Amino acid sequence: MNIVCLDLEGVLAPEIWVAFAEKAGIPDLMRTTRDEPDYDKLMKFRLDVLRRHGMGLPQIQEVIADIQPVPGAKDFLDDLRAQTQVIIISDTFEQFAQPIMEKLGWPTIFCNTLEVADDGTITGYRMRCDQTKLTTVRALHSCGFETIASGDSYNDLGMIKASKAGFLFRSTVTIKAEHPEIPAYETFEDLSRAIKAAL
Repeated sequence: MNIVCLDLEGVLAPEIWVAFAEKAGIPDLMRTTRDEPDYDKLMKFRLDVLRRHGMGLPQIQEVIADIQPVPGAKDFLDDLRAQTQVIIISDTFEQFAQPIMEKLGWPTIFCNTLEVADDGTITGYRMRCDQTKLTTVRALHSCGFETIASGDSYNDLGMIKASKAGFLFRSTVTIKAEHPEIPAYETFEDLSRAIKAAL
């Protein structure tokens, strides 16, 4: 049996940190996993920037409430879910994902958790497991599933390469140049066609 594993931000929804950076006027928070392969380093940097600006979870959630899925994402997801199982595997956090999941029709998501103080300050984060995306697809394989994966960032490469078929979607010029062996697509129509061919 096949399970399609998709990244959330960059594929189905805009980058949450980028949306917040634009709204809050904090350019340092524009950096994402498209730019920084080391997720732990990136998150420590983000939390330090938030502390310096006196920002916390309430301010981020206020921005998330207005974020809409990428145009066409829900139809793409609904079409796939009518044919096979789909799991969103994301390095985002439960506290960020819920409003977006509602707008996408409540698909299954595996993500991480923020540690938040009573005043809303984000004090840390808990990753579900090491190399969450790669570890998750390997766990699915151990249960007898085959995976087909798609994402846009450095932290998606592990699950893409470990899957029986994997695709980049709206990725950066740099990542596509570094990984010419991975088919890359720019539209949901083309990605859907590639996924269905691999089912």
